[in-house]
Amino acid sequence: MRREDFKKLPLNRKIQILYTEGTFVVGIRYYTHKVNLYLLNDEYIEVFYNHKLDKIDNIDFLNREHTRMKFYLDQIQFSL
Repeated sequence: MRREDFKKLPLNRKIQILYTEGTFVVGIRYYTHKVNLYLLNDEYIEVFYNHKLDKIDNIDFLNREHTRMKFYLDQIQFSL
Protein backbone atom coordinates (compact mmCIF):
# COMPACT_ATOMS: atom_id res chain seq x y z
CA MET A 1 0.00 0.00 0.00
CA ARG A 2 1.31 3.42 -0.91
CA ARG A 3 1.71 6.21 1.66
CA GLU A 4 -0.98 8.29 -0.04
CA ASP A 5 -3.46 5.42 0.07
CA PHE A 6 -2.78 4.72 3.74
CA LYS A 7 -3.19 8.40 4.66
CA LYS A 8 -6.63 8.50 3.01
CA LEU A 9 -7.97 5.57 5.02
CA PRO A 10 -10.36 6.16 7.93
CA LEU A 11 -8.81 5.90 11.38
CA ASN A 12 -10.41 2.55 12.22
CA ARG A 13 -9.00 0.96 9.03
CA LYS A 14 -5.51 2.33 9.76
CA ILE A 15 -5.71 0.80 13.23
CA GLN A 16 -6.80 -2.56 11.83
CA ILE A 17 -3.96 -2.64 9.30
CA LEU A 18 -1.31 -1.67 11.85
CA TYR A 19 -2.43 -4.25 14.40
CA THR A 20 -2.74 -7.08 11.89
CA GLU A 21 0.07 -6.35 9.43
CA GLY A 22 2.42 -4.01 11.30
CA THR A 23 5.11 -4.75 13.86
CA PHE A 24 5.15 -2.88 17.17
CA VAL A 25 8.58 -1.31 17.72
CA VAL A 26 8.43 0.86 20.84
CA GLY A 27 6.11 3.03 22.91
CA ILE A 28 7.03 6.40 24.40
CA ARG A 29 5.31 9.05 26.48
CA TYR A 30 5.12 12.39 24.72
CA TYR A 31 3.30 15.19 26.56
CA THR A 32 -0.36 14.09 26.86
CA HIS A 33 0.04 11.07 24.58
CA LYS A 34 1.45 7.61 24.54
CA VAL A 35 3.00 7.24 21.10
CA ASN A 36 3.37 3.73 19.75
CA LEU A 37 5.73 3.26 16.85
CA TYR A 38 4.97 0.55 14.28
CA LEU A 39 6.85 -0.74 11.26
CA LEU A 40 4.67 -1.41 8.22
CA ASN A 41 6.16 -2.23 4.81
CA ASP A 42 9.49 -0.58 5.65
CA GLU A 43 7.75 2.58 6.89
CA TYR A 44 7.57 3.76 10.49
CA ILE A 45 4.15 4.94 11.63
CA GLU A 46 3.25 6.68 14.90
CA VAL A 47 -0.02 6.08 16.74
CA PHE A 48 -0.91 8.88 19.16
CA TYR A 49 -3.03 7.58 22.02
CA ASN A 50 -4.57 10.12 24.41
CA HIS A 51 -4.88 8.22 27.66
CA LYS A 52 -6.93 10.96 29.35
CA LEU A 53 -9.61 10.73 26.66
CA ASP A 54 -9.01 7.00 26.04
CA LYS A 55 -8.82 7.43 22.29
CA ILE A 56 -6.40 7.46 19.39
CA ASP A 57 -6.02 11.05 18.21
CA ASN A 58 -3.81 10.55 15.20
CA ILE A 59 -1.94 8.02 13.09
CA ASP A 60 0.76 9.30 10.79
CA PHE A 61 4.10 8.45 9.22
CA LEU A 62 7.15 9.19 11.31
CA ASN A 63 8.59 12.64 10.67
CA ARG A 64 12.35 12.04 10.76
CA GLU A 65 12.98 15.75 11.38
CA HIS A 66 10.89 15.93 14.57
CA THR A 67 12.50 16.17 18.01
CA ARG A 68 10.72 12.92 19.01
CA MET A 69 13.35 11.10 16.94
CA LYS A 70 15.75 11.23 19.91
CA PHE A 71 13.42 8.84 21.76
CA TYR A 72 13.48 6.33 18.92
CA LEU A 73 17.05 6.34 17.66
CA ASP A 74 18.25 3.43 19.80
CA GLN A 75 15.26 1.33 18.74
CA ILE A 76 15.02 1.80 14.99
CA GLN A 77 17.16 1.47 11.87
CA PHE A 78 16.88 3.40 8.65
CA SER A 79 17.97 2.00 5.33
CA LEU A 80 19.98 4.32 3.16
